[in-house]
Amino acid sequence: MESFQLTILMLDATVRVATPLVLAALAGMFSERAGVVDIGLEGKMLGAAFAAAAVAAVSGSAWVGMGAGILTSLMLSALHAYACVTHKGNQVVSGMAINIVVAGLAPTLGFAWFKMGGQTPSLNGDARFRSIELPFTEAAQNIPIIGYIYTELISGHNIIVYMAAAAVPITAWILYRTRFGLRVRAVGENPHAVDTAGISVDMMRYKALAVTGIMCGIAGTYLSTAHGAGFIRDMTAGKGYLALAALIFGKWKPVPTLIACLLFAFTDAAQARLQGVELPIVGVIPVQFIQALPYILTVLLLAGFVGKAHPPKAIGEPYIKER
Repeated sequence: MESFQLTILMLDATVRVATPLVLAALAGMFSERAGVVDIGLEGKMLGAAFAAAAVAAVSGSAWVGMGAGILTSLMLSALHAYACVTHKGNQVVSGMAINIVVAGLAPTLGFAWFKMGGQTPSLNGDARFRSIELPFTEAAQNIPIIGYIYTELISGHNIIVYMAAAAVPITAWILYRTRFGLRVRAVGENPHAVDTAGISVDMMRYKALAVTGIMCGIAGTYLSTAHGAGFIRDMTAGKGYLALAALIFGKWKPVPTLIACLLFAFTDAAQARLQGVELPIVGVIPVQFIQALPYILTVLLLAGFVGKAHPPKAIGEPYIKER
């Protein structure tokens, strides 16, 4: 029974860690399906995390903080679109520029506004998203196995975790069952054919990047106002890059991308429990190696599967209208 409880607790931690990865990966799916490489997922999440924590600390409302996080991420996404779609700039350079600028600007503003070494004040009460108890949680506690799974794994998460879970089928429905999704995929595969049909390629890419901005804003908000209790320097810790790796590993499809995010998150949750634990034969593994496990797994997976993944044909190529 103890091993069963440990497994459920590990899965519970996996779900919490996977939430920002899932939201960011699905966000990148819209932009990359539209033909725009978005390495700037990391910067958008970090900018949103800072804005959400700062505004939530001042206003006392996590929802107002989320609004600020989404707005900040939308502005960064619009900047990326302006550079890459309107002015046909290099998409990788633009994304990296966003990451670098936000990584320096966020703690600088935090130090100037709050005088706390680049951090924001600790959030509590309504300034954070609280855990939600689903119906029948108390009654289910007396049910063996199923009750423990329901109370520990399914119930007790905050609203953004459930939003991330709902985002997977919603994203799949939008991409494969709506006119907007069809046009987004067409723009990423054959923008010339879309333009010939009288649809603006640039406008579709702007719309796709707007969706990316909204979802990255929610992901960043989760880090600082739900999973954490405030903003700290570089709190995304490479999650934007992991989300991009999950997107590639998942072949730009919602469900395989979800599985990749859960795999990365499980490794991250496992490394927190393995630190200082003595393993048979091996002994105590150095902390630095354990902390690197998610990134080692990323390299191994991409080395083994990236050759089999086929990205959208027009990805990374600025569209220049033929005359």
